[in-house]
Amino acid sequence: MSTSLFNPTRRTFLATSAAVGAAGLLGIRPASAAVDWKRFSGTTLEVNLIKSPRSETILKYLSEFEGMTGIKVNAEATPEQQQRQKTTIELSSGKPSFDVVHLSYHVQKRQFEKGGWLADISGFLKDPSLTDPSLTESDFADAGMQFAKDPQGVLRSLPFSVDYWIIYWNKALFEKKGLAYPTTFDEMVTAAEALTDPSAKTYGFAARGIKNANTPVWTTLMLGYGMTPIGPDGKLRTTSPEAVDAAALYRRLMTKSAPPGVSGFNWAEAQSAFLQGKVGMWLDGVGFAPPIENPDKSRVVGQVGYGIMPKGPKAQAAATTGDGIGVTSASQNKEAAYLFCQWVISHEMGARLLQAGAGVPFRQSVLEDQKVRQGVTMPSAWLDAVVGSGKVSQLALPVIIPVTEFRDIYGVSLTNMIGGADPAAELKTATAQFEPVLARSEQG
Repeated sequence: MSTSLFNPTRRTFLATSAAVGAAGLLGIRPASAAVDWKRFSGTTLEVNLIKSPRSETILKYLSEFEGMTGIKVNAEATPEQQQRQKTTIELSSGKPSFDVVHLSYHVQKRQFEKGGWLADISGFLKDPSLTDPSLTESDFADAGMQFAKDPQGVLRSLPFSVDYWIIYWNKALFEKKGLAYPTTFDEMVTAAEALTDPSAKTYGFAARGIKNANTPVWTTLMLGYGMTPIGPDGKLRTTSPEAVDAAALYRRLMTKSAPPGVSGFNWAEAQSAFLQGKVGMWLDGVGFAPPIENPDKSRVVGQVGYGIMPKGPKAQAAATTGDGIGVTSASQNKEAAYLFCQWVISHEMGARLLQAGAGVPFRQSVLEDQKVRQGVTMPSAWLDAVVGSGKVSQLALPVIIPVTEFRDIYGVSLTNMIGGADPAAELKTATAQFEPVLARSEQG
């Protein structure tokens, strides 16, 4: 297993699950005896992963898969933006160096489909010698199957983890100011500004400010205005009054209530600020929670609330992203690679993901398993936020081929807004720049 690309401090993502791993997980089901797990013993697989709490879970237990199957796995995890560049270059060449690829559906789905880069695994799923009988399409949340299948209904990957955007909030800071958790956008702004005291280096709100990474923050807010970036007709709605209002709200939160330097924040920097106990609210994915309850890394253990996204003027919506894992079309070891993918999204691994607070599996049998739920190490409020967010779930980003360009172009505008630029003018400029990109992507 390659570890050269890991920052050792990121290994602490799963520190909260150490006791669970030692004692054994609740609700774990043994691997199916019907599957010939040793069938491809001696095979070596190359696996390309996105660096995240999800991949850390895979790497933590990788030796179990190797022992069960006799398959050697060389797994490498790189930060998401670098991983996306690497996979695009290699898959486009037709000769990728990896058999298995971890993909962000909300960013890469259309691109991977257009390129024909993922193998058809429909037949593998129906093969009892390859697939555990508990693994059926009906066990996945509907969104997972929508993500995993191409427009022709062919299964191209297995849904791995769904991520809802929530508000992490510091209950101690709220209590000092006599504030309650906000239920609306207006209350969120009021609380953020009331919590901000630069002289004490305390700030009310933190989120991603750096270009590209910041775009989902804006689209998350946009959902509360009842708006999505692209309409059902395929036309951009990014200069609509609602889009402008969402951008203005982003600018206000990030200029009046956020820490200095927030324009350079990705999720890791926002998380770090929150862990120090100096930020009242942090908006990001529910899967980034584990370090919060780790006393070795967090100053806010036991002081954090996990809140469903407040209601906007027109809607309450939990922005939703997801990732999956698939076999490359070019792989010479497709069936062995499929076994690995199946293990990644197995009931056992799903339980570990949920119990560590590292992510939320798409498989409903895991979420509904009471024994699994009993083993969740995160506070009950975290699980409540997961379940509640699922009821108001909406896609965080448009499912388009040039989603990276969408994030890049609008991300620059959002960063400019933190510097004081006018939201309407910035969105007009970004939309003019992105429109031809989107139009070209729909041709051919």
